Amino acid sequence: MGSFAVTTSSSTGRGSGEGAERSAGVMRVLVTGSRGQLGRALERVATGRHELVGVDLPEVDITRPREVRDAVSAFRPQVLINAAAFTAVDAAESREAEALAVNGAAVALLAEAADTVGALLVQVSTDYVFDGASTRPYREDDPLAPRSAYGRTKLVGERSAATARRHLVARTAWLFGDGPNFVAAIRAQIAAGRRELRVVADQSGSPTYAEDLAVALLRLVEGGAEGTVHVTNDGSTTWHGFAREIVHQLGLAVEVVATTTDETARPAPRPRYSVLDTGRLAELLGAPLPSWQDALARYLAGR
Repeated sequence: MGSFAVTTSSSTGRGSGEGAERSAGVMRVLVTGSRGQLGRALERVATGRHELVGVDLPEVDITRPREVRDAVSAFRPQVLINAAAFTAVDAAESREAEALAVNGAAVALLAEAADTVGALLVQVSTDYVFDGASTRPYREDDPLAPRSAYGRTKLVGERSAATARRHLVARTAWLFGDGPNFVAAIRAQIAAGRRELRVVADQSGSPTYAEDLAVALLRLVEGGAEGTVHVTNDGSTTWHGFAREIVHQLGLAVEVVATTTDETARPAPRPRYSVLDTGRLAELLGAPLPSWQDALARYLAGR
């Protein structure tokens, strides 16, 4: 196998599960997309808990069958977490084939490779697999009807992951962590001197801290969870409400003006309502994740 960069985090202790159904010993975990927001968070969370090996571009391209097979056969993980994705929602509208290769076809390769070593495949998916027409939080078994190219390709990824003998599909939403994200974008505008921000107020969802998502994924794996589960921080808001809370927690005199989706036309349609029901998550872990406001405070405190 050709050389590639990896990040490693290991432990000689035992994972407690922290409320999951059962404890797990130290596990060997391979993470694809290790340089992204979730990949970095998984590395931090796994420290002192599990042995984690991370791979990413350009050394390992998950759309290339041989590179996937070589990486998995070399490390023989017990758990394979796919944190790699084509996440440029608007660009996917004109580059759907490229997005499909990463978000869909590559997942089939990962599923096949996971089966060769008996690993659990964890596929991270999105609220965009729903149409956004609901008036209540979406449950795991609600009908899937993505409206965007991004959502369609991620749905293919879910179905590809389900071909693995052991799989867990974790849908999440509105992720923020180390890397480009909504919170960082708001802060950048303020740093550039903006004292009035115009933010969409007619799209609702649940902001999710990558660190909390990483903790939840490991606890779910430790607890033996499989199937599909929704994983977001507790509570919901609009992008406008999210921006107002960011400004409030920063203690800055910045006005946040509400706008509409129609006023800020984008290439890809967005779900107007994509709050995910996390009841199954709370049942599996013994409690919901912390509120998104609490998660935001911890994220900002770290910066």
